[in-house]
Amino acid sequence: MRWNIPGLLLLLFLNACSPFRVELQPQEMVEPPQNYSTVGSEVVPGRWWQSFASADLDRLIDEALNDNLTLRQAWARLLQAQSLSRQSRSSQRPDLSLSAGHENSRQRSSGMTTDDESYSLGLSSSFELDLWGRVAAEVESQQKEELATREDLQTAAISLAAEVTDSWLSLLTQIGQQQLLDQQLQTSREYLRLIDLRFRKSQSTALDLLQQQEAIAALQTRLPALQKQEQLLRHELALLLGNSPQQPLVLTEVTLPQLHPLPALGLPADLLRQRPDVRAAALRLQAAGLDLTVAKADRLPALKLTASATTSGDFSELFDNWLLNLAQNLSAPLLDSGKRKAEVERQKAVLAEEVAGYQQSVLTAIREVEDALVSEQKLQEELNALLHQLEIAKKALAVAKNRYLKGQSTYLPVLTELQNVEQLQQDLLNQRLDLLSNRVSLHRALGGDWSEQLPVQQLEVKL
Repeated sequence: MRWNIPGLLLLLFLNACSPFRVELQPQEMVEPPQNYSTVGSEVVPGRWWQSFASADLDRLIDEALNDNLTLRQAWARLLQAQSLSRQSRSSQRPDLSLSAGHENSRQRSSGMTTDDESYSLGLSSSFELDLWGRVAAEVESQQKEELATREDLQTAAISLAAEVTDSWLSLLTQIGQQQLLDQQLQTSREYLRLIDLRFRKSQSTALDLLQQQEAIAALQTRLPALQKQEQLLRHELALLLGNSPQQPLVLTEVTLPQLHPLPALGLPADLLRQRPDVRAAALRLQAAGLDLTVAKADRLPALKLTASATTSGDFSELFDNWLLNLAQNLSAPLLDSGKRKAEVERQKAVLAEEVAGYQQSVLTAIREVEDALVSEQKLQEELNALLHQLEIAKKALAVAKNRYLKGQSTYLPVLTELQNVEQLQQDLLNQRLDLLSNRVSLHRALGGDWSEQLPVQQLEVKL
């Protein structure tokens, strides 16, 4: 089979066309709601954790974004995807191979020895004409996967910032619980001194004294658990920062930050641009469509051009005698027992899976925002109720203490109300943590474009 040069050039111009290309518009596959159930107004920096106004937190997250080992793995996966993308693009250009040979033979005849030395040099090249757009679809699919891997990296960075913030907030809460416990122990010891004084004056009983001593012992029992949890959180933060658990973690601030008003949320449709995991799902959906194009085109004939040039002889004539070969090879699948057809069906199923996965990722993103909004509203209501309950408990404690000092009741009502106040103070601190952690979840759910400005030097994998 012979091809003329104009025909070959025409094929080269048409090789980017594909009759099987699957065009997908992921953003049209899900219709998000018009608005969220709650509207916020606070303007928050792109790096949302800066709204907590903590130099400690800023430093911790910067360190994590530079040294976290999980993020470093994500960078390495991106480098792999970039290399695979470059490999795939090489299939769109001809290859070129060089071969060289040397042969030395010796012949003996009629008592005489003759040496014969020859050299050979050859070049060969091959190139597949992309008749049906299969090669172009393979290249573009790999490029989509590369972009999706970059979005995975940004998703990992967003998750890392949220994890560091959550651990930092939990650590501050544990420190705050220990400070609260110290205050409660001091208050309980003052009550014990009061009871002891009254006991010496026969105005109180030994049971009152023992009950207060038992209450103090119960408070002291809580301290080891709080210290253990603080140390575990320090270890957790050290790992997130890419450090050894033994490395000290210095904090200059040990109080929980204030919760600011709800941030501006934008529209649900904005999540398609703000969430890198949603963008990654869209890219992999498009890659699946391209893979289906490849599978369909693979069932049709393929045309490959090969060219070779060789020369041989002694060294002086090596570059004088050349043989040039140009061949066109047309191959077409005739019988493969349904292998290629099955691959088409498999890629259709993969595409259907990616469509459902993309739709799921969009709906999940919207649900996460709505969950955080509903949770914030209810957690705030619960916090207000706790504050009100604590105010009443303090009043009840004052009344019980006054009645006890006047001899109008036993010490038991005082002890009961004192323990109620102590428990409510602990619950209040944990409730503030829940509110702040939920706000972190909201920022994480909203995504954002700050992760697109990660330090480029992190592409250098540290070995």
